[in-house]
Amino acid sequence: MSGTHGGELLAISDLHVAYAENRAIVERLRPGSDDDWLIVAGDVGEVFSEIEEVLGLLSERFAKVIWSPGNHELWTHPKDPLEARGVARYDALVEMCRAKGVVTPEDPYPLWEGVGGPLVIAPLFLLYDYTFRLDGLTTKDAALAHAHEAGVVCTDEHFLHPDPYPTRDAWCRARVAETEARLAAVDPELRTVLINHWPMTRLPTRVLRYPDFALWCGTELTADWHVRFRAETVVYGHLHIPRTTVEDGVKFQEVSVGYPREWKAHGRLPEDPLRRILPVPVA
Repeated sequence: MSGTHGGELLAISDLHVAYAENRAIVERLRPGSDDDWLIVAGDVGEVFSEIEEVLGLLSERFAKVIWSPGNHELWTHPKDPLEARGVARYDALVEMCRAKGVVTPEDPYPLWEGVGGPLVIAPLFLLYDYTFRLDGLTTKDAALAHAHEAGVVCTDEHFLHPDPYPTRDAWCRARVAETEARLAAVDPELRTVLINHWPMTRLPTRVLRYPDFALWCGTELTADWHVRFRAETVVYGHLHIPRTTVEDGVKFQEVSVGYPREWKAHGRLPEDPLRRILPVPVA
């Protein structure tokens, strides 16, 4: 399927549907046309059945749904009957998505042939490796110790298990190597839209209220991927700071909804929270 006949490529992330206010947002999401594609850049929810329900609903409404997992989907949450951990949980999510026609990082990258195309739409799953450290902290252990002292510790440390990898950063390195090979095999004549839940460069994390949290926000291994792999734009979430930045002439678009306390406090949630990626909005 291609994004022809005037369709748009839209994006959203960090729906966090465990919150009733956010679930209400999902209920009113609608495409503008029958040809619209939707990027969901992670953190739909924590409980498998809720993730399945939401992605199924969106796949019925949009011509194509493209999903990259966030850390919350990968949690083995005490309230979730599915007790699978690590890679086994990710595999279960991929299998569920495929049954609903949702594109995952394990599937062939779809080609957008609508306005602005052709572009390879590449959903990625890369995790993080604790290399987004504060200046002067040269090791993972030192950075984690500093974060603990500051009282800034991501819940992943309790719920996101890397099994069968020994650590989350080991899993990250494996994902980076596998994904790098796949992107290198893309037709060099084609530009890309790169989608990852976590930021792919360090720059977006510089505005975090709690700088130590950057440890759980990406990897330095992908710092030049937007250039190497010819990105037209990069779509991400995780930070709950929706905005657009530019690096090396490439737009990086954070498309999260975030928690109700956040978007209510800032009055930032528009009537339609979907971000249009393509066609490129006119400034």
